[in-house]
Amino acid sequence: MGATDKAKNKLDDLTGQAKEKFGQAAGDADTENEGKADQAKSNIKDAGEKIQDAFDK
Repeated sequence: MGATDKAKNKLDDLTGQAKEKFGQAAGDADTENEGKADQAKSNIKDAGEKIQDAFDK
């Protein structure tokens, strides 16, 4: 996959981290869990791209 996809995944991960921290600080479990879900989704996409990159070589 391209650098654009990798950058987008990193941005999604950072957004998820921010949501998680904000949820922790505000005592909002829903926002915290949403942040964790965003990070997990980003990690799954990143893993898929790494597998695809390995087959492209």
